[in-house]
Order: sequence, then C-alpha cells, then structure tokens
Amino acid sequence: MNENVIGYIDNQGNIIDTQSCNNSEGLREIEYSNSNEALEIIRHSTAHLMAQAIKELYSNAKFFVGPVVDEGFYYDFKVDEKISQDDLKKIEKKMKELIKKKYKIEKYNITKDEALKKFENDELKEAVLSKIDDEVVSIYKQGEFEDLCRGPHVPSFRFLNNFKLTKVAGAYLGGDENAEMLTRIYGIAFATKDALRDYIKMMEEAKKRDHRKIGAEMELFMFSEESGGGLPFWMPKGAKLRYKLENILHKAHIKRGYMPVRGPEILKADMWRTSGHYACYGENMYLTEIDGQEYGIKPMNCIGHIQIFKQTGKSYRDLPLKYYEYGVVHRHEKSGVLHGLLRVREFTQDDAHIFCTPEQIASEVIDVIEFVDSVMRLFNFDYTMEISTKPDKAIGDDEVWEMATDGLKEALNRNNLPFTIDEGGGAFYGPKIDIKITDAIGRKWQCGTIQVDFNLPERFNVEYVAEDNTRKQPVMIHRAILGSFERFIGILTEHYAGEFPLFLAPTQVIIVPISDIHNDYAKKLQFKLIGIDIDCEIYNKNESLNKRIRLAEKQRVPFVAIVGDEEVKNNSIALRDRRKKERYNLKFEDFMVELSKQLNEGKI
Repeated sequence: MNENVIGYIDNQGNIIDTQSCNNSEGLREIEYSNSNEALEIIRHSTAHLMAQAIKELYSNAKFFVGPVVDEGFYYDFKVDEKISQDDLKKIEKKMKELIKKKYKIEKYNITKDEALKKFENDELKEAVLSKIDDEVVSIYKQGEFEDLCRGPHVPSFRFLNNFKLTKVAGAYLGGDENAEMLTRIYGIAFATKDALRDYIKMMEEAKKRDHRKIGAEMELFMFSEESGGGLPFWMPKGAKLRYKLENILHKAHIKRGYMPVRGPEILKADMWRTSGHYACYGENMYLTEIDGQEYGIKPMNCIGHIQIFKQTGKSYRDLPLKYYEYGVVHRHEKSGVLHGLLRVREFTQDDAHIFCTPEQIASEVIDVIEFVDSVMRLFNFDYTMEISTKPDKAIGDDEVWEMATDGLKEALNRNNLPFTIDEGGGAFYGPKIDIKITDAIGRKWQCGTIQVDFNLPERFNVEYVAEDNTRKQPVMIHRAILGSFERFIGILTEHYAGEFPLFLAPTQVIIVPISDIHNDYAKKLQFKLIGIDIDCEIYNKNESLNKRIRLAEKQRVPFVAIVGDEEVKNNSIALRDRRKKERYNLKFEDFMVELSKQLNEGKI
C-alpha cells in the first residue's frame, strides 16, 4: 500500500479508513493532501490528538463529541479548571510531544452494552451512547487515550504535524441551552505547512477586517445589551449604506419583472401550523397570545406572499408571477451563536417568491442564477453552487421531493453550470441551491438560496386556471440573492475592509476647506454634489488642516477634496483618491463626470 494513503472512498462516497479496510480493490485511494476528503480525516484525527493532550494535562477531563466542521474541528468537554485562550499554546505543545511518541492508532468494536459498562462513570459518554441506535460501536485508541468514534482516522501520527488551536468557547451539552455548559476548543489542521501558514495569515487579515470593529469605527451600526442581544441598530451612515444597497436591488428587481409586496410581521399560529413551520421550525419562532389566540412572529415571508397570490384568481397567462419583499423576520437564535451582523435575531431578507408551472422551473431557476451572477460580479465575489436534498425533518412525499430536486439539477445541467450535492441539507419544504461566495481574502460564505417548493402551494390550496380550463397547482420558487441585508453588509464590510466602492459608500466625498474663507466654495461644491446624489460632508471644524485630513481619511471615504485659494480661483479641487491611492488636482466639472461614471458602476 502507498504509505501516503490515509483512507479510501467506496462507490457510494463513504470514506473508509485504513484500519477498517481489509481489501482496497475497487476503492479510490485518499492520499495525504489538502483535498476535502483528506482534510476531513486529518482534522478528525487531530481533534482526537487534541483530546488526548487535554486528558494528559487535565486528568479529570471528560469528553462529549469532537466533529469536523467547516472551520476545522472542535471538541466539547468538561474539566474542573477554567481553560482560557492563553492555555491553547500549552495544549499545542503537549500535542507535539504526543506526536513524537508515535502511538499506534487502533480501532476496535464492542457492543453498546459493553460500551455502557465501560463508560458507566462518564456521563458525557453515556449522553453520546444514548443517541446511538447501533448494537455495535467502534472505539479508537492511541496510547492511554480512547474514545467512541465512527472514524475514519489517519493510520499514523506522522500525518498530524500541521495544526493550530484557534479558539476557546462555551457550548451547551448537545446544543440544549437548558443543559450544562461545556468547554469547546476549536482548531484547524492541514496536510502541508504552507496551507497552515496561508490560513494563519488569512485569519490575521480577518481580524483587521472584522466588521464589528470597522462598523464601530465608521459608525455604521451598533448593538445595545439593554435592548437585547442580536438586535442591530443602524446609525445614520449605516442606514445610508443599507439604503443604497436596497435601491440597487430594487431597480434590478423591477427590471426583471418582479413586483414589490409586503406582508405582516405576525400571523395566527394556525397559519404556521398549516405551512409546517410550527412543527418543523417552531423552536426557532417567537410565539405570543392575542385575544386568547396564539400568534407567531414570522421567521419567513412565504406565507404572506401566498396569501397575496390567492387574493385574486390567476390563470396560466399570469405565470410566472414574481413577488419580492424586503421582509423583516425574527428567529430565536441562541445567545452563544450571535455574532455581529452575521448572526442576529432580527434581520431583513431580500426575499422573493416566483409562482410558475412545472415546465417553467428550469428557465426561472436560470433567470435567478443570472440575477445572482450579476450581483456577485458587481461586488467582485466568486461563487459556487450546491444542491441540498431532503432533510430528515421534512414535509411532503418522496416523489414530490424527487421531482423538485430533479428540476434544480436539470436547470444547472442544461446550462453546464457546475454544482455539488449536500445530502439532507434542504429546507423542510423543498430542495434548494445554496450560493456560496468567496471574499477578498479567500473565506467562503453562505448567502443566497433558490428553493423549489411543491408542498406549500398544496397545503394552502394555491391554484391557477390552466390552458385547458382545469385548476392546477403552481410551483413556488423561494429565492434570496443576498440572504439578508444584515449578513451581506457584514460580509461586504470585511470584503472591502470598510473601503466601499463609491456607489455604496455611506459618505462618498469629504471636502476639507483649508481655512474659513474657503467655506463658501466648499458649500457650493457640496450643493452641486448633492444634486447628482453624492453623499458629501464638509470638515471645517476649528482644528488643524492636517488633523481634519487625517479624520477624513480614517472614514475610508472614496474621495477627500481639499480646497484653498488656488482651487477657488481655478474652480478645481486637490483630490485624494482612495481607490487609485493617488493625489492630484482636477477641475470640479471633470470630477463630477468621474463621480457619475462610478455611480453607474452600481447598476445591475
């Protein structure tokens, strides 16, 4: 066997480790690399190495689960001592010591009853076993450390040299906020030193770009602990930025035949029962009582759009019918997952629903993807697409799900658009295409989504009159391009490091008069700029010129225009261009032309 093989993949896509494989014939080898399959094994094995190091440093440690996640891996555990960020270096050092001991990684199987007896004094292991239905469980052992695990793992510690522990956090046992709080340590691992170095460099850059830090510096948004977590307040500059983004999207929707609508933010709970949200999504909803009846604050906008569609009779000639709404929704997120604008409890979706015939699914999906593409190109994002299939918690028959999933696949295949499959990742009412974007420093983000739904139209008796005068059920395509304005603005802030393009910047030009005698000229210029929809401020406080210029540049505005005697005489400005990183003099009329040109870059 090739000594660089760390596992195998069978025809069904299952990953098998070398410990479990007696015959590799017909299996594809997974070599030691930074491929997705290899990294899954490397990271899961590194999680066990970390747990072993923790156990040696804190003998009373007990472990819950240690899965691979998008950002690397983590392990949940409890220990008597408090572990802080400063302790991560100590744990990393112990991990490196363990690697040098070259322990053999061994796998063995025992019955679930034997496992319960083996771990009878470990309540966390008992909690893990309570969720396992199999009669036989597997255990991985390395030195004195062993843990319940399905695997797979690398065959040797020599594959685990390139790792870094990144963060300490708290986590409720099993995600239940009523259960005890455990310690969680996150980490990352790669097959090569170069990949780890690049990741660390990216994370250092990400800290500089943190939207919470930049948002505070630029006075875009704020949060108030007194008002509750996960509820953003938009300050004047942030509200202007958001308005510009909304306006760009509004014009793009109208151009593509969408019609604006607006539904209420609260509906009777019976509506959410009919839709399936109450059963499948109720734990994420805010419920209240009015006049003795239960109501639910909407977590999604689809029901409102269905009611609007049903208000008047529709025929096949009306389809496809496209409604869009900047819909405010509320979702009960746990405190531990709230994160700036990226994870909030109140947010606004750039939501739309397309009612169409089954025959129109493919063309409508492609039109939405064209819309997505135009938005992503506007902001210089690369993106990929992933089809997510029926989850365990779902409504509707399998054949309906299969029809909807095939519709998405057909649309992408017909247009030679590449995609991957996320088995079981769909919405509870239908399969979806998820849009995953890559930002300026290489991080991936989940944003837009396209979902095909046969179930909600059936549950709400949505109909149209077909060409043969029979009544038929339309298909409902749910779609969001940005996902939500809050999350997308958070991503944009980090993508641009706060240096937004002119068409989006909350303040686009700051004029700095050299002295008071130049204020009238500055105000005249400001009036003209406002006339072409440019947000402009004048910095003429009683401070030194250099300080006012520094303060203006700290606002990350695209242009700072300095005006003095020479500029007044020649009707010009001394310009500091942030995008070109240049300083030059320009006639004011020419500056207006350049601004108009850059504003037009914001059209899609």
